[in-house]
Amino acid sequence: MTSPRHDVIGIGNAIVDVIARHDDAFLSDNELGKGSMQLVDEAGALALYDKLGPAVEISGGSAANTITGVTSLGGRARYVGKVADDQLGGVFAHDIRAAGVSYDTEALSGGPQTARCIVVVTPDGQRTMSTFLGASALLHEDDVHETQIADAKITYLEGYLWDRPEAKAAFRKAAALATKNDRSTALTLSDAFCVDRHRDSFLDLIRGGVDLLFANEAELLSLYQTEDFDAAVQQVRKDCQLAAITRSEKGSVVITPGEIHEVAAQPVAQVVDTTGAGDLYAAGFLFGMAHERALPECARLGHVAAAEIISHIGARPEKNLSALI
Repeated sequence: MTSPRHDVIGIGNAIVDVIARHDDAFLSDNELGKGSMQLVDEAGALALYDKLGPAVEISGGSAANTITGVTSLGGRARYVGKVADDQLGGVFAHDIRAAGVSYDTEALSGGPQTARCIVVVTPDGQRTMSTFLGASALLHEDDVHETQIADAKITYLEGYLWDRPEAKAAFRKAAALATKNDRSTALTLSDAFCVDRHRDSFLDLIRGGVDLLFANEAELLSLYQTEDFDAAVQQVRKDCQLAAITRSEKGSVVITPGEIHEVAAQPVAQVVDTTGAGDLYAAGFLFGMAHERALPECARLGHVAAAEIISHIGARPEKNLSALI
């Protein structure tokens, strides 16, 4: 078997982020749960957009943010995600290719518009997301090709894809192909509300062949339906070979069946926007894994990348991450 040309291939929702600043009252007035991600239909997305006022549009999507982080760190990466044949779809494709990512998923014609995520950032840096999945949810298993999976050391799967049957089929196909080609599979749980919807099937997936699990503290607690972090740690070390759990300013915990590493967060002068912090932590960790770094070093790289992203608006790096490490 030939050596893979890419470090990571990411599969996820191809989304354009629409980011605006508001206070907590705006969240209450619009019945938005602070720090949450909710799915909305096209009409709901347009209605909320009309209330935003000034906003910034930036290509996003959780796994896409991670993959652009990998290339900013000096890695080689590919992305699979569905956009529509429309203006925002063209913006997304341009942006991800400009970041050095290989991207050639066929655009959807004649269906829903390109996905967008309306992100409300409050003064404390917390982000609250309302997501219209649009074309991204129609990613199909035919969009996933064995040659692409075999050509990457790690296949990185975005938990948000688990919401639609078409995307779920693509997800399962990618995981099976990674196993077939002796490649590693990584999964991010994406959101505690996502875990609430799909807890049992996520646990089946984790126990059935995920090599690396990413989650934040809230997602891990939701997965095991407990408020005791230490108890959740003991559970996850039984269910998978490697888990990286982020805990905001507390840093992260890297867990294997035989060892636990607690790694401090990278200091940040000011938290501007937490959007993408977990995505970029995953980017640093995946880059480290692909380049055979020790587990604590993988976590440190994740924290360096996350610290850069929370220091400004938007979930794509503004600085060359390779220079920071």
